[in-house]
Amino acid sequence: MRTEALLGLFLDALTPLRPRAVWAHGSLAGGDYQEGRSDLDLIVVLAAPPDLRAVPQIVALHRRLRREPLAARLHCSYLAPATLDVPGRAHLTWAHGHVLRRPVTPVTRRELHAFGRVLHGETPASLVPKVPDRDLRAFVVADQRDFWRPAVDRARLWRRDVWVDLGLLTFARAGVTLREGRLISKREALAGLPDLGAPTEVVEDIARRRYEDPAPGDGAWLTRRAALTRGYLGPAIDALVTTYG
Repeated sequence: MRTEALLGLFLDALTPLRPRAVWAHGSLAGGDYQEGRSDLDLIVVLAAPPDLRAVPQIVALHRRLRREPLAARLHCSYLAPATLDVPGRAHLTWAHGHVLRRPVTPVTRRELHAFGRVLHGETPASLVPKVPDRDLRAFVVADQRDFWRPAVDRARLWRRDVWVDLGLLTFARAGVTLREGRLISKREALAGLPDLGAPTEVVEDIARRRYEDPAPGDGAWLTRRAALTRGYLGPAIDALVTTYG
């Protein structure tokens, strides 16, 4: 399997940094991973936050992997025990072919405790503080209100597969988390969208591209799909935020 081969190379490349732990989260850990379509979401815990010597090493190891199949989908945040208890702190992250800084969200932290996959070293439970239910709920509501709802008004975004897929699936997952206090996979979210009133054509399109035929649609369909998605998500997010905000 190409995924396991890439993970093996990545772990070998990390050896000079002497990581305390390497974990997978997201689809790779949650049981809905689709090779070649899903991202490989990883977290590395180092003994200390990356310094001026470690950062070039991290960049170099990711660049060495660029020619490997699936390497473009490997996203990894680098944490340290001293900063793990600061949820809003931005951590060095390799994603989309370059270095950036972003926080490890309460959803990711809850995923690590619920089903994080240990690739090396210590477990998430031994290093990552638990996420209180109120913090998880507050983050989910804020994410829908402050990120996804404004994005719905940016029409050009919704001709792209990634926005349609993540917008609808994240909304469905948010609803379950707020109603039931649990996390669900993208497959479960997709299955639940029809009952939430999501456009059937769009749900079927996501399912086909994710699990069957990834061929892109024509321009007319992309325009129609964008309108259907935005017409549904705007009022749906407003209702969710009003109920749980």
